[in-house]
Amino acid sequence: MNRVWKFGADVDTDQIVPGRYAPYMRPDADVGEAAFIEARPEFAKNARPGDVIVALENFGCGSSREYAVEALKRRKVGAIIALSFARIFYRNALNLGIPLFESPEIVEALQDGDEVTLDIPNRRVQCGEQVYLLPELPVFAQEILKAGGIVPYVRAYGRFPGEE
Repeated sequence: MNRVWKFGADVDTDQIVPGRYAPYMRPDADVGEAAFIEARPEFAKNARPGDVIVALENFGCGSSREYAVEALKRRKVGAIIALSFARIFYRNALNLGIPLFESPEIVEALQDGDEVTLDIPNRRVQCGEQVYLLPELPVFAQEILKAGGIVPYVRAYGRFPGEE
């Protein structure tokens, strides 16, 4: 089982990892330990691999700090489900292999602390007896996620998705 960590609207990259915790500021520290360290300190201490972040609109707004996404990747977040994502954050997360889904139904239904089963291959999230269907991702996104991110994809295929 995985825990739901629910956030509100406009969670920016500085809330995900404040600038003073940037890898170049703390080169000997794991940036994953700084995930939500000030906005929600219990996340950095208690998030388990596979946990799911659920948020309202505009998740990941603010600067294009890739290390904010890297912190979530190192925490082994299973997926992020939101009403909407900031464009650069969405692409950074996809490039690093974090599945992202936009689903008003799931965002409304899941609450902070809910225990869920995440089944990405079958596009399902189960909470108790209720099963929710994750939206289907575009083919290029599925290919990138299946490879583990854009770098592993390019290493495996020698090209970007969609290039011939």
